Amino acid sequence: METIKEQKTLLEQGIELPLMEEFYTIQGEGFHSGKPAYFIRVGGCDVGCHWCDVKESWDASLHPLTNADQIIENAAKFPSKAVVVTGGEPSIYNMNYLTQQLKNRGFQTFIETSGAYLLTGIWDWVCLSPKRTSPPLQDNFAKANELKIIIHNKNDFEWAEKNADQVSPECKLFLQPEWSKNKEMMPLIVEYVMSHPKWNVSLQTHKYMNIP
Repeated sequence: METIKEQKTLLEQGIELPLMEEFYTIQGEGFHSGKPAYFIRVGGCDVGCHWCDVKESWDASLHPLTNADQIIENAAKFPSKAVVVTGGEPSIYNMNYLTQQLKNRGFQTFIETSGAYLLTGIWDWVCLSPKRTSPPLQDNFAKANELKIIIHNKNDFEWAEKNADQVSPECKLFLQPEWSKNKEMMPLIVEYVMSHPKWNVSLQTHKYMNIP
């Protein structure tokens, strides 16, 4: 039985992580939409988006510390060699150990993050989804392969452009309606993307498919 001190050390090293859930599914959003992947959702987030659809992930203490090696073994049971780490806010944690071990096993590694904390780990794809309540660290913009802005109201288009100005020219740009405002925002997003073709539309297709 690990002591509290030992648990804290393992957490700081990223050898154990507060695992909320893990599951094999189809990526539903953004550039890699439609591809099979193993999802690892870690608990813990203080960004506090009022429209977050996984608020149960916010309190890390509700989710058991789980050995990263066990998580990797669980992922290895499935045929896809893609792993998506999400949250909560995964950049809170040290992802060096998890991603190095995944790479050693031949996995591609993807992260979905607000970028509010220092990004650690070895990533094949970084999806940066900035939040107004806790904007990304400046260094994280350069690491983004994909910028995904959630559109909750009309002012979010201006917010999207401010963030787009800070990523690299190669970064893929996506606008995604907040689910509860989907019917209201989608016509505005379609019109905006047609007028600003550097942007693409992202949908939460997993919700249409009724899968996790």
